[in-house]
Amino acid sequence: MHAQGFPPIADAHARILILGSLPGQVSLQRQQYYAQPQNAFWKIMGRLFGAGSELPYEDRAQNLVRNRIALWDVCAAAQRPGSLDAAIVHSSVVPNDFVAFIETHPHVELICFNGGKAADLYRRLVLPGLPAAVRAIRYETLPSTSPAHAAMPFEEKLTRWAAVLQN
Repeated sequence: MHAQGFPPIADAHARILILGSLPGQVSLQRQQYYAQPQNAFWKIMGRLFGAGSELPYEDRAQNLVRNRIALWDVCAAAQRPGSLDAAIVHSSVVPNDFVAFIETHPHVELICFNGGKAADLYRRLVLPGLPAAVRAIRYETLPSTSPAHAAMPFEEKLTRWAAVLQN
C-alpha cells in the first residue's frame, strides 16, 4: 500500500520538531497523527503539555503549537503494507522537504525522532542532502510511542520524553 503523509502541525515559532516515520493505517483513515488508540504519543503529550487524547484532535494540535512544538514525519510518502515501521519499503520513500520547513520555521533548535526507524530514515535519506546549518540542528532519538514498542513501560517512555522536551 502506498501511504501519503500529512502536512506538518506547526507555526513559525516552533522550536522543537518531533518526527515520526509515516502515518499508520488508523492515522491514515482518521487523517490524524497518532490516531491508533494504543499509541502512547498523545498520552505523553497530555502529561507534558496538556495535549491528551481526552481533547478533540484540533485542540491537541493547538496545544502543541502553543508550546512551540511542531509535528511531522520523515516520509512524505512510501509503500508500507500494514502499519509497522519495519515494513516501510526503503526504495519507495519520498522524504519531506526539510530545507523548506526550516526556512519557514527558523527557530527549530531540536529535532526529536519518535523511535529508531524515524531517526534511521532521516539520517540515511535526509541528512546527507541538507545544508550545513540544517545538519547542525541538534537531534535526539526518543523511545517509540508505538504499541509495537511495548517492551518499555509507559512511565519510562514518559520520563525519557520529558527529559528532552522540557529542557
